[in-house]
Parts: sequence; C-alpha cells; structure tokens
Amino acid sequence: MSSEKIVAEVRTEFGKGAARRIRRADKVPAVVYTHGEEPKHLTLPGHDTMMALKHGGANALVELEIEGELQLALTKQVQVDPIKRFLEHVDFIAVKRGEKVTVDVPVHLNGEAAKETLVVTENATVSLEAEATHIPEWIEVSIEGAEAGTLIYASDLVLPKGSELLTDPETLIVNVTQQQSEEALEAELESTEDELGIEKDESEDAEAAEGDE
Repeated sequence: MSSEKIVAEVRTEFGKGAARRIRRADKVPAVVYTHGEEPKHLTLPGHDTMMALKHGGANALVELEIEGELQLALTKQVQVDPIKRFLEHVDFIAVKRGEKVTVDVPVHLNGEAAKETLVVTENATVSLEAEATHIPEWIEVSIEGAEAGTLIYASDLVLPKGSELLTDPETLIVNVTQQQSEEALEAELESTEDELGIEKDESEDAEAAEGDE
C-alpha cells in the first residue's frame, strides 16, 4: 500500500466551535496518536484528505507533513457526517516503515456461485498483522462455481506475503447454501406461525384469494 502526502497544520484551537470553523474552511480536524508521546492535534485540507482515504480504503496509510517533518500515519477512525457526508474528524496512529500493525481487512467476494445457491458472508472482515506499508486493501475470495454446501474458513484465505492471520482459522467467512424456493419459504413461514400460535386473519386470506383470481 502506497502512502499519500498531506500537508498538515498544527491545531491550537479546540472545542465544537473551533471544529465548526475548521470544517467551514473545507478543512478537517485530526489527531495523530504516537506511543509514549502526547497526541498531535492537526488541521488537514479537506479535499486531499478525502481523496487519500478514498484511495487507501479502511486502513489508509498517509504521509503527514507536520511543520516540515514527515510522519507516516495509519487511519484508525473516521467520522463522517451522516447526511452531508463530509469528513468530521480523523484519528491516525503514527507508524514506522517496517513496523508491524494489527488491522481489520475487508473480505471481497469474486465470481458467481452455482445456480440456485445463496451466498452468505458470515464475516465481512478478518484481523491481520502486516507491515504498515504493506497492508492489503482487501482479501479476495473466489466463489466462482461454488456449489451448495461450500464453506470457506479464515484458514482458506490467501494472504499477501508478509501478512499473518490473527482471526481464529476456524472462523467461517463464506457459507454457500441451497436457495429455497418460494413454496419452501411459505411452508417454513406457516410452520413458524403455527409454532408461535399466530392465527391468520380470515380477511387476509380472503384478500389473498381474490388477488389470485
């Protein structure tokens, strides 16, 4: 994973009012956490930061220029406005080249399973230990032609060189099952209603019958 350079400003104002002023100027408040040191509070250019996070994915690696010095940083938490979708705040953790870090990496499915099957992603991410500069954006899993009954576990994943799986190897990632017919689903629903003692309203049955005519 390559890192993108972002020129940062040291932030001296804090609080909600200061954060709002920063965002109105199309900038983003951010914090860089470094082991054994005080956190660095920064202001980042909005567009450049958004593009860096978009390109890098959930574990975007950036190179922050802070008062003339470069600091490699890994994205740890991103807050986005739920309506307007602009960046509200970003937390980074300082890293060094060659340093190993623990990250959660998304699983991407590739291909199409066999006909009349249902593909269920039981776990959408896996935990890995990888070098900070070699974190994969995702782990690709092929389900091409997979038949019903296919189970893909964490141990089956092909990891990039240098990455180590931290998730339990027996964790189920993908489950390919037989797709149920509409008749089977209706029968299962009726069975569940009977078990729960749910009685259908006769008017509903009459309306359903009229709809079938």
